[in-house]
Amino acid sequence: MSRLIGLILLLAGLSYPFAVYFGQQQLSPRVFALLLGALWLARLLIQAQRPGSRWMAAAALAFCLLLGLADDPDLLRWYPVLMSLFCLGLFGLSLKFGPPLIERLARLREPNLPEAGVRYTRQVTKLWIAFFLANASIASALTLWAPLSWWALYTGLISYGLMGLLFAGEWLVRQRVRGLA
Repeated sequence: MSRLIGLILLLAGLSYPFAVYFGQQQLSPRVFALLLGALWLARLLIQAQRPGSRWMAAAALAFCLLLGLADDPDLLRWYPVLMSLFCLGLFGLSLKFGPPLIERLARLREPNLPEAGVRYTRQVTKLWIAFFLANASIASALTLWAPLSWWALYTGLISYGLMGLLFAGEWLVRQRVRGLA
C-alpha cells in the first residue's frame, strides 16, 4: 500500500502542472488542496518512519491547508517550488548529516565503495543541490512573473527534461571515471 501511495504521489506531482493548466478553469483550488492533502496525509500515515517523511508531509499539508483556506488560484503555482525545495532539503541534509543521498544509492550497487567513490558521490550530491536550488528559483520566477503557459511548460516538461539530462550526464561521467580507475 505504501508503494501505491508513493506512486500515486509521484504521478500526481508529474501531472500537476498540466492539471493546473487545463483544470484551473473547471476546478476550485480547494479541490486541488483536498486531493493533494489526501495523498500527503496517506503518505504521512503509511510512511511516517522514513527519514524526512514527517516534515515533508507536514509542510505539504500546511501548503494544502493554506491553498484550501485561501482558495487562490495563484497559490497553485507554488507547489512545484515546494517540491524542489523538498528535494533540495533532502539532498542538503544528507550532505550535512551523511551519508549523502547519492552515496547511499551508490552503495546499493557497490556496498564497499572506495574512498574515491565516496568523494565523487559527495560532489554529485552537491550538483543535485545546485540543480534543485536553480529549479526552485526558476519555478518561483515563473510563478511570480510569467504567464501560466510558460510556468506549465517549464514545471511540467522542461524541468523534468533537465533532470533527465543531469541524470544521464552524471551516469556518463561516472562510467568514464570508473573506466579510468
